[in-house]
Amino acid sequence: MIERIPARDGYGKALMELAEKRKDVIVLDADVSKSTRTNWVEGKSPEHFLNMGISEQDMVGTASGLSLGGMIPFVATYGVFLSGRAWDQIRTTVCYNNLNVKFGGAHAGISVGPDGATHQALEDMAIMRVLPNMKLIAPCDAIETKKATLAAANIEGPVYIRFGREAIPVITDEDTPFIFGKANVLKDGTDVAIIACGAMVYEALEAEKTLKEKGISAMVINLHTIKPIDTETILMAAKKCGCIVTAEEHQMAGGMGSAVAEVLSQNCSTPMNIVGVEDTFGESGEPQELMDKYGLNADAIVSAALSVLKKKAK
Repeated sequence: MIERIPARDGYGKALMELAEKRKDVIVLDADVSKSTRTNWVEGKSPEHFLNMGISEQDMVGTASGLSLGGMIPFVATYGVFLSGRAWDQIRTTVCYNNLNVKFGGAHAGISVGPDGATHQALEDMAIMRVLPNMKLIAPCDAIETKKATLAAANIEGPVYIRFGREAIPVITDEDTPFIFGKANVLKDGTDVAIIACGAMVYEALEAEKTLKEKGISAMVINLHTIKPIDTETILMAAKKCGCIVTAEEHQMAGGMGSAVAEVLSQNCSTPMNIVGVEDTFGESGEPQELMDKYGLNADAIVSAALSVLKKKAK
């Protein structure tokens, strides 16, 4: 049986490791440290932790000052509040000055569940990736989230790491490569390429099994780095398979699918379908119920693949 761990656990473990090894790392939280797992740093290395209270804008401003003093601040709160309430500070103070601040956007996607629409970050990738100098990572599981967080400490400039609350399948291991800016091809295929990020990578792998039963060969790509995007791997998949499906726990507009479409439209016109939330807010409910209701599952990816294959055939 496949193990399920919240991706946020990987974030907390990475921060504990960084705080233990590096004097220049400091963690800031907006009074949700139990939810973001930054309380693990507070408990083990309290000198590396600051609780800024429910004050996202002040937290980003403080982190900016710390970065100018030579520190590497990791700020954490719910992704919807970080990308929304503190967007002006992230844009004008951090990104405009290319400051070395790292952002942990927790509780991303609709799988936040009962907290409902106000807490479900479905727009954060669009908001973050449009900012100059910002780098954007959406890891697929807890192990990859830890690797992404450790990597962020060595990437110059602002980085946004997106992860959810719900326990999700662990599909990588310690030996699985994580190279910032380089997608991982998890399954080779020739008929259709499925490009996914975050929790939807597991769903893409499940969709590949169903498509295989139907005689369809699907390539599965984990596009963990949304910005800078891996143009080379996307174009390889487009040329080899001739059609693409993208899958993300985010609005269809402006997210990972849009980023892939930008690459294809400028380099290799290719039929594609996007699996994501279709221009609507979420609602309260159990995580899996919401994922199913809003079409964020393997069945939706299979349907999108069958549809895009018809476009390819024309």
